[in-house]
Amino acid sequence: MGDAEAGSGTDGGESTFTVVVAAVANLGIAVAKAVAGLISGSSAMLSEAAHSVADTVTEVMLLAALKRSGKPADEDHPLGYGPERYIWAMLASIATFVGGAVFSIYDGVHTLVEGEELGDPLVSYIVLGVAFLLEGYSLRTGVKQVRREASRLRVPNAYYLRHTPDTAVKAVVMEDSAALTGLLLAAGGLLGGQLTGSGVWDGIASCLIGLLLVYVAWVLGRANAQLLIGRPLPAAMRSGVREELLSVPHIVEVLELTTLIQGPSEILIAAKIDFRDMATAAEVEWACEEAEAQLRERFPSVRRVYLDPTPGRAQWLRRGGS
Repeated sequence: MGDAEAGSGTDGGESTFTVVVAAVANLGIAVAKAVAGLISGSSAMLSEAAHSVADTVTEVMLLAALKRSGKPADEDHPLGYGPERYIWAMLASIATFVGGAVFSIYDGVHTLVEGEELGDPLVSYIVLGVAFLLEGYSLRTGVKQVRREASRLRVPNAYYLRHTPDTAVKAVVMEDSAALTGLLLAAGGLLGGQLTGSGVWDGIASCLIGLLLVYVAWVLGRANAQLLIGRPLPAAMRSGVREELLSVPHIVEVLELTTLIQGPSEILIAAKIDFRDMATAAEVEWACEEAEAQLRERFPSVRRVYLDPTPGRAQWLRRGGS
């Protein structure tokens, strides 16, 4: 992402607010959908209730992720707790899959096989309308944060959302988008059943909601897995890091460069550096300090810089030939 990912760490308070808004909205919506589903006999509405419950559980886990990952480094965790956010976010994606997708697909298949007795859909339509407004407000909060960060980093909104290591915001935007789509599918299932008198449309809608949740869970799970395994900075930013290092006096060559994203605003950089042969110990120390200062100035999310003075190829050749 170039310089974009260097500053992709969003404000923790803003991310927390975004998740809290989504959690409160989904909790109320889940109860309303469950009641409407029982009254109308709609499997799609019950699937949507399961969807909202899964989203609520997801957001509770994301809040835990934000709180625990923000703890400062200590003796037992010298590199901090940043990666813990991705463990909780991974569990959240599993909750979306198990709590929402599995139930929705099961209920949809059951409806298609066994049929269902349709009740009055009026309550369901009202609940869907209110839920659409609440989910829309929650999505708007997340999208505003995405737009603000993308604008600050001068990258397209979709590009920022796809690559940001702030998986809490990514989860809220994706889940709210899926929720709005699910509401439209549920409404379509209700309308199809109302027009035809058949519960088939409701069952199909429930299955489609389940498949939608499978996709969301897979995308979020894959993103968090990559960050847990250890995702490096993108190629453009690694080039920028090399450029900054080579601009420091007494640094001749970057022999090896390792970068690691530890959190939305935590980047680790480690490098083996070939310093000028005639540089004194004091000059090497000064160059290391200058390199770290330049990296932090260009990439504000850089938290840790480790430079290892290492003989270059010319030195090894001279030593081998002597």
